[in-house]
Amino acid sequence: MMMAESVIATILIVEDDPKQLRLYSKALRGYRLTCVATGTAALKSVKESVPDLILLDHVLGAGERGIDFLPRLKELAAHVPIIIISGSLDVRQQLQALQGPRAAHYFLEKPVDLDDLERTVEIALTDCGLGEAVRTLQSLERAEKINASEPDRRFTERLARQHHLLTLLRGTSERPNVSALAREHNVSRKTIIRDLRDLIQRGQLPKEIFPEWDQPEADCN
Repeated sequence: MMMAESVIATILIVEDDPKQLRLYSKALRGYRLTCVATGTAALKSVKESVPDLILLDHVLGAGERGIDFLPRLKELAAHVPIIIISGSLDVRQQLQALQGPRAAHYFLEKPVDLDDLERTVEIALTDCGLGEAVRTLQSLERAEKINASEPDRRFTERLARQHHLLTLLRGTSERPNVSALAREHNVSRKTIIRDLRDLIQRGQLPKEIFPEWDQPEADCN
């Protein structure tokens, strides 16, 4: 039986220094990396395929500046966490990059500590981005006293399940146990299968993790 492909988070690295790229590739070898040298190329890449995380340098190729592209990157993918890595921003510029509605999540100063980079990336992937969006929606529902049966609430619950599936399956090649997941979330097996289909269709899970994803009556253990 063919082994399923491991679920790997995708990281877009916006950096023009080959030395830095080698360091990042070493520290983040467990992830699927896409590297571009300019902010313009980063915008094009995000339009073609939305990553799970963006590492953004400030001084880029073609004389571009990373923080100038921060608002446009957040417009394209507001739910994607961004980590700025730079040795050329003063404290005021760092604070500006971390404040406001189109802000980055983290700032790391060059020369970056690779252990710190690994920890920050893991936290950003797990707790920021989609996870943060889920918590925001849940908070709004509590504030607005939205009934559990209303469509908006069902959307948030689905998003929360799918985020949990991504977090659970990331880094593993094991097939998901649909029955166990259905019991854990108190939903039907069909609901879990539908979630897996959604994640595969969006490119967030590989097809190999659940080969039956495109079958009308998909089923597994």
